[in-house]
Amino acid sequence: MNKEWSKSSWRRLKVLQQPKWPDKIVCENVFDKLSNLPALVFAGETRSLVDLLAEVSEGKAFLLQAGECSEEFSRCHGPYIHDLLKVILQMAIIIAYAGGKKVVKVGRIAGQYAKPRSKDTETIDGRSIPSYRGDMVNSAEATSEARVPDPTRILDGYFRSAATLNLVRAFTRGGYAALNQIHSWRLECFPMRKYDELIKEIRKAINFTSALGLDLNIPQINEAVVYTSHEALLLEYEEALTRIDTTTGLWYDTSAHMLWLGDRTRQADGAHTEFLRGVRNPLGVKIGPKYEIDELKLLFEKLNSENTPGRVTLVTRFGHDKIEKFLPKLIREFKKEGFKVAWCCDPMHGNTYTNKNGLKTRVFEDILNEVRAFWSIHKAEGSIAGGVHLELTGESVTECTGGSSQILDMDLGKNYQSKCDPRLNAEQAVELAFELADIIKPCI
Repeated sequence: MNKEWSKSSWRRLKVLQQPKWPDKIVCENVFDKLSNLPALVFAGETRSLVDLLAEVSEGKAFLLQAGECSEEFSRCHGPYIHDLLKVILQMAIIIAYAGGKKVVKVGRIAGQYAKPRSKDTETIDGRSIPSYRGDMVNSAEATSEARVPDPTRILDGYFRSAATLNLVRAFTRGGYAALNQIHSWRLECFPMRKYDELIKEIRKAINFTSALGLDLNIPQINEAVVYTSHEALLLEYEEALTRIDTTTGLWYDTSAHMLWLGDRTRQADGAHTEFLRGVRNPLGVKIGPKYEIDELKLLFEKLNSENTPGRVTLVTRFGHDKIEKFLPKLIREFKKEGFKVAWCCDPMHGNTYTNKNGLKTRVFEDILNEVRAFWSIHKAEGSIAGGVHLELTGESVTECTGGSSQILDMDLGKNYQSKCDPRLNAEQAVELAFELADIIKPCI
């Protein structure tokens, strides 16, 4: 696979969705510095995730990939990260206990600082200014000056990713993620009787296990593992953090455990594909309604020439009203080729719309309906539905309507914080986890 590949071979090809850095010298200095900084994640961790995703592809585990639509520098602080992790842990324990599945936890965290955009400019208050491309590139402040790409932000993004990872590891492996701390994961911002009842059941199970004299002092009970992921968008950043693993002699992108190709950058002959085909990280591929099956087949063969289970996860994002049209034929074609993939549902991006006040939003029931249809279609096709890919937060935002909290369109302005896409709030996320547990129960 790698005979003609190098970590810079992508530069021979046309590359999409890259910032136009105004000062090339400053830019080169930034990436030179970055290439000498320590890895953010390690090859051994990444190989473990490949093995777990292979289990997802076989129906032995459930993939919960969740986190920010676009991380912001201002949110890189302890309380915010703690609340996000609490929601992910809550969702994972609900799915594992009520749904009966091992849960592979992958955060959209510690590197999701860049965003693709459909246009280079946007109009705000009647003025056309460069588009906001994420805090790693420019500022969300609505001025032409703030929107100029600044390569020094890349280093800010790296150090914030390192700080976030440090906190994630401390939080999940320092005792807080132990099952006897499950009551502490509950966020006080909303009542959830169903979750409290589940806590009681789990405590009974733990006490029973202890009463039998079984050892509870094991990592599976006292620790959790949360892997990191982001869209591999800024290829200069990814190249600078790509290193040879001294154990195996293979190339790994050490910016995250898992990387994905977006729906806008997954061209089989594109620069992003060329870069990712040579690193050994597990890879995601976002697929929207405009896919062409022959190109997807060629893309898979480039990314996974050895057809290794766990290497590629297909993340479909069709929308609740389009999934019946586009997913079945995609499943059939990949089954026919014998491609070994994990299937994941992104029920967020295909269900986004802009309301009359100009706010992007999503309806909870649309999100849930796409997830239900995803599982139903896979069952009908004799395939395995592997998991979900969600944008959510641990805060009580009002960005998606619906759910048991009955957020209405008129309520969105009360606490709308996202500078990009609307996220499920903590209550909606936990509610969705219970729905997911019910959906996967027949599959166990």
